[in-house]
Amino acid sequence: MIENDTLSRILYVDLTKRRIWVDERPDLFEEYIGGAGVGIRLLQEECPEGADPLGPDNPIILTVGPLTGLFPLASKTTAFFKSPHTGNLGESHSGGRSATSIRLAGYGAVVIKGASETPVYISVHDNRAFIRDASALWGMHSSFTIGRIIRDYEPGAGIRTIMRIGIAGEKMVSYACVSMESYRHFGRLGLGAVFGSKKLKAIVMSGRHSIPVTNKKEYLKIYDKIFQSALDKPTKKYRELGTSENILPLNEMGGLPTRNLRQARFESAHRISGEKFAEDYLGRRVACAHCPVGCIHLAALRQPYKDEPYFYKTSMIPYDYEPIFALGSMIGISEIPDLLKLLEVVEVYGLDCMSTGVILAWATEAMEKRLISEKETMGIKFNWGDQRCYVSAVENIIEQPNDFYKALAKGVDYAAKQYGGEDFAMAFGGNEMPGYHTGPAAHIGFLTGARHSHLDNAGYSIDQKTLINEALHPQELAKQLLKEEQWRQILSSIVVCFFARGIYTPDVVLDALRMSGFELTLDELNQVGNKIVVEKNKFKFREGFKPDELKIPRRILETISPTGYLDEEYIKETVKYYMDLVRLEPEPAIPNPV
Repeated sequence: MIENDTLSRILYVDLTKRRIWVDERPDLFEEYIGGAGVGIRLLQEECPEGADPLGPDNPIILTVGPLTGLFPLASKTTAFFKSPHTGNLGESHSGGRSATSIRLAGYGAVVIKGASETPVYISVHDNRAFIRDASALWGMHSSFTIGRIIRDYEPGAGIRTIMRIGIAGEKMVSYACVSMESYRHFGRLGLGAVFGSKKLKAIVMSGRHSIPVTNKKEYLKIYDKIFQSALDKPTKKYRELGTSENILPLNEMGGLPTRNLRQARFESAHRISGEKFAEDYLGRRVACAHCPVGCIHLAALRQPYKDEPYFYKTSMIPYDYEPIFALGSMIGISEIPDLLKLLEVVEVYGLDCMSTGVILAWATEAMEKRLISEKETMGIKFNWGDQRCYVSAVENIIEQPNDFYKALAKGVDYAAKQYGGEDFAMAFGGNEMPGYHTGPAAHIGFLTGARHSHLDNAGYSIDQKTLINEALHPQELAKQLLKEEQWRQILSSIVVCFFARGIYTPDVVLDALRMSGFELTLDELNQVGNKIVVEKNKFKFREGFKPDELKIPRRILETISPTGYLDEEYIKETVKYYMDLVRLEPEPAIPNPV
């Protein structure tokens, strides 16, 4: 590290004691670089074993990396916490302006401890930090409204980040998210509920610190190389259609989860495709800070005001592949306006859209199979494709008027244990499935990944290669999944967007890190990635994770994938190989980024 770099400064906020201080931790950043590496180590330090995820002992840890503020697409913040949704490792990434704001405020990490007795928000501007009263904001349903109010009150326009929760976080729905200023989120695993448990409504940060480099002339060369690459093919699809471009290809190959994965093709996929969104509803595109791509696509939804038929409001609603799958094909919604109306409600309340869609899909099938009735749903009849019933259900998930909706507010795994239907409850390690039924590697990736996500090890990409090549032996598949997960720890420690993984190759990463004073060889870099995977799994095992008890939803075995019907024994054997590799703390393989 460079001696006068502020990356090693960690801002601590104790909400119980109303105390704020800064520690210097160059040791952590020198060993783990930043981002995910520093985040998991701080979580191990600050979160006591067996801590209640909704108790004051559960910390919120936000981390950035050495490339943040220096290079394009190094625009993500990582959040670490104990998840109220799974009871284990919580990790979420968000773009927007959060990472550059934290870095330019003069910090590499923020640790929030304890819990306030009254509603508060945290305000940080350069070296000044405050715990402010948020009593007037508490109880406001919309995360958008919270953002507008704080914008009018706080300084730092144009360089600040505003992280806030909606009513879902206050109600501690276990999959509540944290919303950002640029239509981004800390989406998965319930960080919003942890905010709510601490009576923390928002965090606003800004700063004007400068970031040193080791060689300005060389820095400009590397910067230009990365910037020009970002304008070329690796990110072209993200700029033009965004990840919603994946709808039609996945549907054509038979990998698009539909109606709770009873099918893997949606007959109306063309009606909710990225192309259709762009043709009829695209309002504008925006970008995260320091990103030339602009992958954030906003749909313009025009709706008449109630009782005022000639007066309209236009809502700008962010969309990409995951919301379209979760609130579209997964619950049978085939019209874009219906999908957007539901998505807007989910956004306003501050819920994770993927978990919400998968939960609604399970509830619809549970009603069809008469595991639940209108008695439990309070008169709502769940029907595939009926946006109105789903909006009503989301409102009840927020209000939790009875035991059924209280169960839905804890996730599909919990609800299915209470009411039945575990075979078609699409959860992996307690986390609702992402939108990929491409073959065995995707689902094995969901099961084995540190946060049970498609972003952990990109198994869906291995599945697509299997369509051309022969299927892999379980041991070889486990090695490939682990190799990708190891490399992604480096990307999420520097911290760059995974959309840029084709740009930030190992050589580029090493060159960029040298500008921040990190002199590493490729072997040393790989060892850091391996070590982070091991540390994450150490935390998981410490908190009760048992791979032998991982549940494979039977539905994934019943619905044909592009690679054919999945073999349960093959999945179990691969999971065993993977977990054995992690436990053995293997020598790192040379990464082969997807």
